Formats: sequence, C-alpha cells, structure tokens
Amino acid sequence: MTINHVSHASAISPLTIRERVGLINTSDIISVLKGEITGLHVKNAFSDEVAEEITQNFSRSPGLKDRRDGVPGQYVGASHYKKAAVNYFADSEDARPFIDLLFGDLVDPVRGIFDALKRDLQHQGIELRLAQSEQGQANICRAISWCGSGPYALAPHDDVAQVLCAGGDFEPSAVAANTVVALNFYPSMAKEGGDLRMWGHKPTAADRKQQGVETTGYPYSATYLETVPCQDLELRAGDIALIDGGFIHGVTRKSDGEESRLVLNSFFGFARPDLVLWWT
Repeated sequence: MTINHVSHASAISPLTIRERVGLINTSDIISVLKGEITGLHVKNAFSDEVAEEITQNFSRSPGLKDRRDGVPGQYVGASHYKKAAVNYFADSEDARPFIDLLFGDLVDPVRGIFDALKRDLQHQGIELRLAQSEQGQANICRAISWCGSGPYALAPHDDVAQVLCAGGDFEPSAVAANTVVALNFYPSMAKEGGDLRMWGHKPTAADRKQQGVETTGYPYSATYLETVPCQDLELRAGDIALIDGGFIHGVTRKSDGEESRLVLNSFFGFARPDLVLWWT
C-alpha cells in the first residue's frame, strides 16, 4: 500500500483502510457498511484457479459488450449508471444468464459473500436482498474490464451521485443518504498499475455541482484533487476490495501488454435501518 499526496482545498477526511489475508470476515464488511472504516483490502481471498476460469469465461462470453455511456470499458451484466430504473431492471433480467455463465460450475465467490453477509445481518434483525422492481431484480454482480487511456484506466469519481440522482422509482436511491459500499473481486490484474486509488475527500452536493458532476459523480479533474491526500490499494488477482464509494476513487493506468484488469463489481448499503439493498 503506497500513499501519495495531491492538492485541493476541499474538506479532507481521513482514510482508514483495513488489510487482511485469506478469508474475508463479515464483521469487516459490516464495518464498511456502517461507515466505521473507509475500506477493506483482502489479499488472496479466492484461488488462482477460480480467478483464471472467471477471466476466461468473461473473454469468451456471448454477453460481452462495449460500454457506450462515456466510461471506457467492456462488460458483462447490467449497470444502473445513467439509466432509468425500468431500463436497468430490464437489462438485469436480460443479462442474468450471462452472469451465471461467468461462474460455470465454480462456487460463486460473490454469492458466497452475499449469503454469509445475509445470515449475519439477519442475526441483527436486518434484511439483505437484491434490489427489485416490477420489471425484475438486480444481479449479484457485473463484470467489467476498464480500458481508459491517459493517467487513469478509470477516472476519479464517486459512486453516490449516480445513486442519489437515479430517481424515486429506483429502490437503492435511499441508500445515498447512508454509505454506498462498492464491492470488487479481482479475477485478473495487470503486472503493474491498475491499482485502486482513493482520495481523502467525500464530496458534498455543492462540490459536485461546482465540478459539473452532480448527476454522475464522474469525472473529477486532476486540478480539483491537487492537494487531497490519496492512498493506493495495490491489487493482485484473487484479491477483494470494499470501499465507501462516497469517497473519490479511480483506477491507475495499467501496464501495457496483454494483461487485462477484470473486476466483478456490486454495490450495497442501508436503505432503512432494517434493510440493506444490493445491486450493480
């Protein structure tokens, strides 16, 4: 883990990143969910064999598409970004068979986390479920390979704006008032770069409006972040990262060559004190 310093006069919030090796503990996940820590990095959380098979299944998936929403990358699954709820849930239903194909006969590590967290939250009187509407239900994850050029494979952004502005008919909009947790599994990583960079700044609605990203949270400029301290999570295949998506974060440029950077991504958070929603 390396720490860099950049520059901006906005409100600075300290980053608290917890590191673990091996199996993930749901108590750590709940700490991120409740805003007690900023993030969690679990190294060697799933095997090389599982990582390699998911990567191969992604590359040959009949559901593989190029993103066309201004964020560079290829994906399998559905994203709520810049979509009305009716379109997002319809896309989720269409993509469900392709999500299942990513795992084949493997034990799905994302479903494993979901089920373990669901059990532990139930003991606290809290329900965890996939977001839903009359049009269908969210998927357990989506798979994305970022391919941006320039200094970042994925430019600095926050995950709250897109949830906050998704509309009242989108169930997870209520989560924006709490911690929007981004959960990432890494089946494939470049030899160098492709790290998750977090800045110690959680933008307000006024900050987003000033930057012209009030409905998307994407992208924040290098100038805006000049004096904000940041921290890199140095990721490898088989790692898992969870972060408070309200903090600005991005993906550093990966090394040239054939290596891909593949992430299985989900979001979740409290919609009510007794309900946690999960979506992509």
